[in-house]
Amino acid sequence: MTQYTDIFIDLDDTIWNTRVNSKRTMEVVFKDYGFEKYFESFESFYSVYLECNSRLWNDYRHGRIKKQELIIERFRQPLEPTGMTDEPSLLKLNHDFLERTTHQKELLPYTVEMLEYLKEKNYHLHILSNGFKEVQYAKMENSGLMPYFDKIILSDNVGANKPSPIIFNEAVKEANSTIQKSIMLGDSWDADVTGAHNCGMDQMWFNRDNEKEREFSPTYTVYSLAEVRNIL
Repeated sequence: MTQYTDIFIDLDDTIWNTRVNSKRTMEVVFKDYGFEKYFESFESFYSVYLECNSRLWNDYRHGRIKKQELIIERFRQPLEPTGMTDEPSLLKLNHDFLERTTHQKELLPYTVEMLEYLKEKNYHLHILSNGFKEVQYAKMENSGLMPYFDKIILSDNVGANKPSPIIFNEAVKEANSTIQKSIMLGDSWDADVTGAHNCGMDQMWFNRDNEKEREFSPTYTVYSLAEVRNIL
């Protein structure tokens, strides 16, 4: 097995439980802003928001839209029934939502155990994320993740998103490592697995939804973070 020295780890939905934390936050925002009078239920609103947010993040990942368009349109479209469609109100809502989100602390199962194990094994651990810089640091700080990581590489700072090889090459450079000694651990086939594969970096796919592999087989696949110690 390759002797890795550096492990690049995605943050959202790989170790920080974005699905749970974001939904909890959105439900509070939904009630505080009085949106319940415009929708049958929170779930009916949230299903529209999720579809819209997922589609826009995919466009953002691949450079088809800018960050500003993402943060406005992911709220503008689901909130059309409320009449809140002006840009200043949507930006204020986005800021409020993101600020509240940073105080959520739920991690994926076995996150801490995995990180403790990897640090004991003297791996250099780094975050490699497409998330926004104004929230990623706060999320990590508030959930106790910061001490585990040597470097935090964000697309906002690099100017390129995963799966672009630009951000992977920059991450390796910042870590003072090499592609051959590095491995990417992440849940997104598109951003993490394909991105790493295309620049020659080994990949560990956290296949938490038991999805089918696509056009190639990743270097490794795990279905729980507890399995990482069986590989590294």
